[in-house]
Amino acid sequence: MKIVRRDLIRNGPGSVKMIPEESDDLWLAYNLIAEGDTVLAVTVRKVLRESATGGRDAERMKLRLEIKVEAVDYDKEGSVLRVRGKNILENDHVKIGAFHTLEIDLNRPFVLRKEVWDSVALDILHQASDPTVGADLAVLLMQEGLAQIFLVGKSVTVTRCRIEASIPRKHGPAIAGYDKALTKFFENVVKAFLQHVDFKVVRCAVIASPGFTKDQFHGHLLLEAERRQMRAIIENKSRIVLVQATSGYKHSLREVLDAPNVMNMIKDTKAAQEVRVLKDFFSMLSNNPDRACYGPKHVEVAHERMAVQTLLITDELFRNSDIATRKKYVKLVSSVRDSGGTAHIFSTMHVSGEQLAQLTGVAAILRFPLPDLEDIEM
Repeated sequence: MKIVRRDLIRNGPGSVKMIPEESDDLWLAYNLIAEGDTVLAVTVRKVLRESATGGRDAERMKLRLEIKVEAVDYDKEGSVLRVRGKNILENDHVKIGAFHTLEIDLNRPFVLRKEVWDSVALDILHQASDPTVGADLAVLLMQEGLAQIFLVGKSVTVTRCRIEASIPRKHGPAIAGYDKALTKFFENVVKAFLQHVDFKVVRCAVIASPGFTKDQFHGHLLLEAERRQMRAIIENKSRIVLVQATSGYKHSLREVLDAPNVMNMIKDTKAAQEVRVLKDFFSMLSNNPDRACYGPKHVEVAHERMAVQTLLITDELFRNSDIATRKKYVKLVSSVRDSGGTAHIFSTMHVSGEQLAQLTGVAAILRFPLPDLEDIEM
């Protein structure tokens, strides 16, 4: 995210002008913009003008509008953020108080104004403007007849493409057809790999599959790279990592991110930290359950007793339309940090965030056992 200008007071009012430069930035903006904020941007709208013949023609015109936010939607696949609300900026073509939807997409500047820039909003803003927190890795998940390429960024996991093919059985007289179909499938995957995996952006590329599919494809990729002199593959083959996975479907991303050879290459990134902390939580829940808890009530009670060592919370909880609920979770994060604990805000656009959301979206690893927490109703 390019921050053009910021003029704000911590825990007070202010504005920030920013330009989203990648899909991760739009997700961060989605988490920043809340009901009651205002967003100023240029939009395109059809305007009726009188024509030379005396009639009225529709003309597309750029208009500068400021919206009092009532709802925000994020379209991950289209990389567009839609902000709905009432216009508060006087304009010849859009009345004050008229409902309008602003579309914010890549490379389009906008200004966000808030009455209160709380600690969570400032953390998101810092993350958005930190160039060291970039795209982490590309993942090719595959099995015979199915391949999917994912880009795992600082906040969003995006599906770049999906390739499917019918592969005949590998036995009897059909084996020649099997070899031909598999080769054609691999060729299509190579094309997609070259198109979507940019080693100037990602730290490494992971090829994962059940069985030996990953090894077969890796061998095919390297042979083709030598034969066709694909410099991007030849020069970066040491950054291509093979990982065992149970399937070519998205849920197997958890296994990929948990693999030691992948974690070593992305260990200082946000996605890797989320995976590691969630793994620690589940390990504690299994081996020492009195030192782990989840659910708002249990976590709040544990914090009141100064027991929270590590707080795990999803970004989804801060998008609550109820201002009091958002303030409650902002206060919880700040209070845990002030008491010497750590707080990790998980992106629900990563598989680790999806897992945490299934556990109510808030959990904690405790400093000391609290066996009586189980007696408190969730």
